[in-house]
Amino acid sequence: MVDHGSGRVALVTGGSRGIGAEIARRLAGEGFALTVAARQEAGVTAVVEQLRAEFGVEVLGVVANMAKDEDVARLAAAHEERFGRLDLLVLGAGMGIDEPVAAVRPKAYDLQLAVNLRAPVLLVSQLLPLLRSTAKANPAAGARVVALASITGVAGEAGLAVYGASKAALISFCETLSLEESAGGVSATAVAPGYVDTDMTEHLRDRLDRSAMLTVDDVAELVLSLTRLSAAAVVPTMVVTRAGPQMWRA
Repeated sequence: MVDHGSGRVALVTGGSRGIGAEIARRLAGEGFALTVAARQEAGVTAVVEQLRAEFGVEVLGVVANMAKDEDVARLAAAHEERFGRLDLLVLGAGMGIDEPVAAVRPKAYDLQLAVNLRAPVLLVSQLLPLLRSTAKANPAAGARVVALASITGVAGEAGLAVYGASKAALISFCETLSLEESAGGVSATAVAPGYVDTDMTEHLRDRLDRSAMLTVDDVAELVLSLTRLSAAAVVPTMVVTRAGPQMWRA
């Protein structure tokens, strides 16, 4: 374990591409040491090399499939062994399958719930002692969990019933975590954006122009803003809708 003194440390799941990669990049720019986890080894290797070269920060890469309990446990153990500290846990790994309720497949349901809800709950549970000890050592700042949810967890979207349900549950989980832990300095925030311009929304571009979507920088900026708050400030949910005449829109 490396002694990082007062240097902040973050863990980002889903950190090799899209929103997660941009969050990891912005955190590295703020001087955070990082653990970056993703499912594909090539993606993990690339982002680790990029962050080290661009920002000179310490980065641990962990290949982990969030649908597998053993990988979640291995990730938590690897981070604690390497850093012994956790100021910010970003739950960025997620997946969605576009299918109507009438066509929901049990396998697709199980996979979305495993990645979008079960893995975050297990990872937080396993890392909670580390979050608590970090918050205790740094009472002014505390420690934070940020979960990338979705506006579909706030207002339903046709075709995304299971995805939206998993994100609604994630939002509720964050609220409960703050109720239980914020007095000790650990709080959680669910960031719930509408459609963001990433490879996950590429299939929508025949009906939704990229310029009409949120950017990864929009979401990363919100996450960075949370790291600047004191432990006294608990932010349950940040909902970000796209511009236009409809307020609650994916």
